[in-house]
Amino acid sequence: MKRAAIIGGGVIGGGWAARFALNGWQVRVFDPDPEAERKIGEVLDNARRSLPGLGNVALPPEGAITYHDTLADAVEGADWVQESVPERLDLKQRVYQELMQVVPDTAIIGSSTSGFKPSELQKGLSRPGQVVVTHPFNPVYLLPLIELVGTDANAPDLIDRAKATLKGIGMFPLHVKKEIDAHIADRFLEAVWREALWLVRDGIATTEEIDEAIRMGFGIRWAQMGLFETYRVAGGEAGMRHFMAQFGPALKWPWTRLMDVPDFTDDLVDLIADQSDAQSGAYSIRELERIRDTNLVGMIRALLRENWGAGAVQKAHDQTLEAGAGLITHVDDAEDLGQPLLTGRRAVPLEWLDYNGHMTESRYLEAFADATDRFMMMIGCDADYIANGGSFFTAETHIRHLDEVHAGAVIELRTQVLLGEGKKMHLFHTMMEGDRLLATGEHMLLHVDLTTRRSAPPAAPIAEALGRVAAAHRALPVPDGAGRAIGLR
Repeated sequence: MKRAAIIGGGVIGGGWAARFALNGWQVRVFDPDPEAERKIGEVLDNARRSLPGLGNVALPPEGAITYHDTLADAVEGADWVQESVPERLDLKQRVYQELMQVVPDTAIIGSSTSGFKPSELQKGLSRPGQVVVTHPFNPVYLLPLIELVGTDANAPDLIDRAKATLKGIGMFPLHVKKEIDAHIADRFLEAVWREALWLVRDGIATTEEIDEAIRMGFGIRWAQMGLFETYRVAGGEAGMRHFMAQFGPALKWPWTRLMDVPDFTDDLVDLIADQSDAQSGAYSIRELERIRDTNLVGMIRALLRENWGAGAVQKAHDQTLEAGAGLITHVDDAEDLGQPLLTGRRAVPLEWLDYNGHMTESRYLEAFADATDRFMMMIGCDADYIANGGSFFTAETHIRHLDEVHAGAVIELRTQVLLGEGKKMHLFHTMMEGDRLLATGEHMLLHVDLTTRRSAPPAAPIAEALGRVAAAHRALPVPDGAGRAIGLR
């Protein structure tokens, strides 16, 4: 099992610990704070509630997290070391000097620094090429962006290994090829933060009004298109050139005070703190974290459906998890074609719950529909086949809800073919949590020519693969509930 060492267990270090552990890594933590285990435990609780349901494929078994009294014990055998100590250059440099004495020379050492350049961190080290900046964003266990910044001291192979490791835990390593203070994203945040401070100080807007301006408008656009792509769309058919010609002159207007910083007087601090209390004081920090995480999961899952932005990163991670989850891409890869085929293994997302606190009825249909889609792919009815004009349409569905299931539960879906000949495909899905049968879904589908929108025989390779599975499943007993209609007892 791969091993990560976490040096510094605050909010960021705890987020790294959760990200690694929930992706199957063994995690060893060093933090002299006597409250470190409790604090990381609270971050883990949030991560366990939200991360498993972010994608459509179950995560690997969770890795163990252990706590150690010395830096040397924590980094023993580490493949990756993540430093997240407080943002003081002298402290970070002391930590790196000590790491050079005890860390394996094959390990990658990443720093969570939000502002320091990697050359500053590498200064005076015996092996500077091991250290890179890997700046995350909170919550680390959900947001994929990592600003990966190196120097000429870092071998290209180390940068490539760092990218591969980060992608392997579902993150998006953005390789910043030229170092600069605060990297990329925090420079934008600093500009927005400065302007917001002036707006509050000058009585133009309250903290709540500023937050509403962001989350009700451009914040939503930025989350899925960023800055330049948003402005490209704003330029209309003429694109970015038209946008810049139209709005470029406005940069000379005195709209902002970005080059000035308001004095952090007691009055300004009190004003902002009091407004923030009035805005959000009804919620505890833990409640706000859960609200944040639930919304982030929903937003990223929406982008996942479109294979866009952060959702595209999650989709790629799902694909890397499929083999470990036992999912196959074609029936030729099945170990035993004579048994119902695994067509889904996933955790129940937060957004699938209803007001009763369990998975709502429509999501059972979604899970079974996803199982049908995977089975279609397994017989060759994939995106390319559909693009060429053939597909299956569902003609009839019957779902039995047999037991409830809650967020985070890992469910498995298996598919038995009751009929597969001519235009017809008759499937029976079961949904299990461990040995508990949660639901069954019975579906009759017809193959359709997408040009005429009428039923038609499938292409020969599809018909052959479907027929082969149907023949293998013919020896199985008819599953309980197959062919059943709704009735009163």
